[in-house]
Amino acid sequence: MKGFARFLGKEVTEILRTWRIWVLPGVLLFFALSGPVLAKLTPQLIASLGTGQDGVVITMPDPTYLDAYGQWIKNLGQIGIFLLIGVSAGLVAGERKSGTAALVLTKPVSREGFVVAKYLVHAGLLVVVTALGTLATWGVTAAIFGEAPPLRLLEASALWLAFALVMLAAMVMWSSAFSTLAALGAGMATFVVVGLLTLWGPTAHYTPAALMGAPTAALAGTSAEVLWPLVTAALAVLLLVFAATRIFAAKEI
Repeated sequence: MKGFARFLGKEVTEILRTWRIWVLPGVLLFFALSGPVLAKLTPQLIASLGTGQDGVVITMPDPTYLDAYGQWIKNLGQIGIFLLIGVSAGLVAGERKSGTAALVLTKPVSREGFVVAKYLVHAGLLVVVTALGTLATWGVTAAIFGEAPPLRLLEASALWLAFALVMLAAMVMWSSAFSTLAALGAGMATFVVVGLLTLWGPTAHYTPAALMGAPTAALAGTSAEVLWPLVTAALAVLLLVFAATRIFAAKEI
């Protein structure tokens, strides 16, 4: 893949100088810092709803560090994935529409290198942001609750990251095949389909679909076997990125 290293540098520079460095990283870090605070205050806020109403008493158990961890994982599994889909829908399609792809490909950069670099750089960003968010969640939780055993949080975040990397690969493929808007719709549909796969035994245990619920199970201490889901997730990433290179190679720029 000609010009691969050069294009990797171009992608990193583009992320650092554009809105992409603020959207997904900014929102996830906000969740990481605010989640433990919200977990601590939620019981008090709910209890206050019954104040002043005769006969209404709302009691909730005292929050623990697991509630703070749960806020982080819940935000990742919902808003985090939707943001990932939205941000990555135009990774290839946006550059194809603007003409940037045609300009880049006049230089010694192969189409395969173009697509693979897109995935690797944004996967790297996702890894860094998830790591920083997990560290921030752990630190704020320890400060607020006085205890924050890290192992469950690390396991849950790592399992979410594995699923997110599969979704990113799917988005690179959709963005290579369609316009930004169509890729966005295809990404949302993919997320729904993967969710439906969790309802069927074989796919719920052996495919990346199992990784959707695995982070929550990890926090609860009831982790299921994740070896096969992780293996099939890695294979899915390879196949999806390969498909993206083939689709983009056949596209008229």
